[in-house]
Amino acid sequence: MPELPEVETTIRDLRKTQPPILGAGFFDVWTDWEKIVKRPKDFENFKKGLKGKKIKEIKRRGKNILFFLSGNKILLIHQKLTGHLLFGRWEIKKGKPESKISGPISEDPINRFLHLIFFLDNGWQLAISDLRKFAKAELWKKEELEKSKEYKSLGPEPLDKDFSFEKLKKALQKKRKGKIKQILMDQNVIAGIGNIYSDEILWEAKIHPFRDISKLKEDDLKRIYLVMRKILLKAIKAGGESISDYRRPAGEKGNFDPLRKVYRREGKKCDRCGRVIKRLKIGGRSTHFCPNCQK
Repeated sequence: MPELPEVETTIRDLRKTQPPILGAGFFDVWTDWEKIVKRPKDFENFKKGLKGKKIKEIKRRGKNILFFLSGNKILLIHQKLTGHLLFGRWEIKKGKPESKISGPISEDPINRFLHLIFFLDNGWQLAISDLRKFAKAELWKKEELEKSKEYKSLGPEPLDKDFSFEKLKKALQKKRKGKIKQILMDQNVIAGIGNIYSDEILWEAKIHPFRDISKLKEDDLKRIYLVMRKILLKAIKAGGESISDYRRPAGEKGNFDPLRKVYRREGKKCDRCGRVIKRLKIGGRSTHFCPNCQK
């Protein structure tokens, strides 16, 4: 968390900011946690590398937010477990940021864990709020990022127009064995899906999360393929899931919460058959499913 729908929601919101973030330039960076910057390791060099760069485009790759900058640079931000990007106005008082805007961005406590603020030349700022300090920011040369092992190893994008059933099968064939839940969350197999949406996809497809990939039939894979896009697009339309820490750039929650069918609904009745939703662990991650309709 955040996963593909939350990252996509963030990007779409940022593309529509007023004043526009697209075309704005960086003139300063503030942090109270220099370790949030992973590349370059030295924070002053990171700040120096950003100064004067203009934001030309914002894109998503998997769970990564990519700011394409002038000078052939890319600012990569990964929100990790509890991070989210905010677009607002703050001033630093006694070493702490204070919001100059009212509403959710200042009133929701989860928006107050600011550890990195980018000051823009349009008078506004872009900030990372992250309760547990797992988020990261990296500044790359475009060609170096595209050649990097981590970036090149990302799986196909499930919302791309060319993401066909055959492409899904080919991606899943990378793992000849393993539980389907874990494989769907493997970013080297398919990019962007995590704990929430793997649960939701498998419930919709009526497939047990513990099923081994080697035991799935063609019809099982087709159901996964057909519901995957449906679930992800529904979540994006709702603005993402905010059951935990995710917030949209203006500070408000996403609205996917009432649409959940299994994720964090253990002990409640399945919307499809009425049996009680269960929660088990796979590889240290909680998994939610209906023991009756998911086979």
